Amino acid sequence: MSKNTVSETIRYIGVNDYDLDLFESQYIVPNGMAYNSYLILDEKVAIMDTVDARKTDEWLGNLETELGERKPDYLIVQHLEPDHSGSIEAVLEKYPDLTIVTSTKSAGMFGQFTDKDYSEKIQSVGEGDTLSLGSHTLNFVMAPMVHWPEVMVTYESSEKILFSADAFGKFGTLDTDEDWACEARRYYFNIVGKYGAQAQALLKKAAGLEIEKICALHGPILPDQEDLSYYINKYQIWSAYEPEDDGVFIAYTSIHGNTGKAAEKLGEILTEKGAKKVVISDLAREDIAEAVEDAFRYDKIVLASATYDGGLFPTMENFLYRLGHKGFRNKKVAIMDNGSWAPVAGKKMREIIEGMKDMTICDATVSIKSKMKPTDIPLMEALAEELLNK
Repeated sequence: MSKNTVSETIRYIGVNDYDLDLFESQYIVPNGMAYNSYLILDEKVAIMDTVDARKTDEWLGNLETELGERKPDYLIVQHLEPDHSGSIEAVLEKYPDLTIVTSTKSAGMFGQFTDKDYSEKIQSVGEGDTLSLGSHTLNFVMAPMVHWPEVMVTYESSEKILFSADAFGKFGTLDTDEDWACEARRYYFNIVGKYGAQAQALLKKAAGLEIEKICALHGPILPDQEDLSYYINKYQIWSAYEPEDDGVFIAYTSIHGNTGKAAEKLGEILTEKGAKKVVISDLAREDIAEAVEDAFRYDKIVLASATYDGGLFPTMENFLYRLGHKGFRNKKVAIMDNGSWAPVAGKKMREIIEGMKDMTICDATVSIKSKMKPTDIPLMEALAEELLNK
């Protein structure tokens, strides 16, 4: 069996998309994207989700290869987002006798994603419902708002496999050799991150199941290289909005480079004073999704922005909006601003942070007047000491 085959009776039929530049038209995916789909071969045959319409033909080819002379009986639709439902109509045209199994909420939304009316083919399921395929039994678990309201996941009890929909997903194709956590973290906080409470609820349900493998709709079959508890622990941390690492993330915006130089100097001071890790990001040039990921990852953050048009520089304003939208919380924050005649960036950033939950804002501040001067260094040292002081 290949690395991405689940078992002798559960086959991987997904596809890699190497040409996609932006996932969901906003997230940079330098290593493409995997659209995962699975086939369970038993007395009855079940397809677990389809793929994006970009890859319908390739996916149908994979399906036909694994089916051989057989025909599928069920199409399990766990999530209606188009990157997973985009080939539903094509597979129903090829196999018109398929029964669609999906959540009650999904059944009500189904027609929004298809041109034809398939309501007579839909078998709705709810929490705790099961479907026997023979030796395999599918147990349906509702997972609303992870990260759409109609989502369900499926536990196959004989082989102890959790088909987890978008939970435990990551960016990148399956043949990309890269660390799972980095791109899974970026995926989680930017796509699922707003719904931490709902992800926690799903994890509590999963804790009552004996799981040996996780098959997500993006990313590798888990465990990939680590023990399965490694991945579950990461999701516990992320969904609880707990800091993952002890470190300082410095996010700055700089019009002509002077705020950037101050941010770099503050990074040096923090390192000298014992910061375990300092990560610095120019928000105007770095992938904003990477910046969001790092903001959630570390327990401390420095926001440094130039004043612009009587407010925040746009990239900082966008960054803080994204953090707030994703439920950013439980951090220690330091603020540094820059302004040539009427600096207000520090005030604006503080107001936004004060509207977030469980935030500790340092009393010490630094306000650069156009260009960093030697007199600013003691203020930066005081800011660093307060930020690092437990």
